Amino acid sequence: MELTPAITAFVEEKIGMLSKFLNEPRGDLIEARVEVGKPSKHHKSGPVFYAEVNLKVGGKLIRANEENFDLYVAIDKVRDEVESQIKKFKEKSTDLERKNRKE
Repeated sequence: MELTPAITAFVEEKIGMLSKFLNEPRGDLIEARVEVGKPSKHHKSGPVFYAEVNLKVGGKLIRANEENFDLYVAIDKVRDEVESQIKKFKEKSTDLERKNRKE
């Protein structure tokens, strides 16, 4: 599959929006890897595009994978899944910090 400038811009916009959830005060390294494409060249039925995101926040790996008939929908869905995982991760971290402060 050819990666067009439109697809690149869409991925950068959607995945880049996740940065507002990743303001790491500890200065942890954040690394994002995004892969989009077709699972196989002979696919004629079922989801034919996929989007995968691997996001490293500090020592934690957040990963999501979505398939859909429309590449842009797959990218939107994978962003939503990663956002959900980030929020869950941050809530856990906050709860642990509060618990440690009380002790």
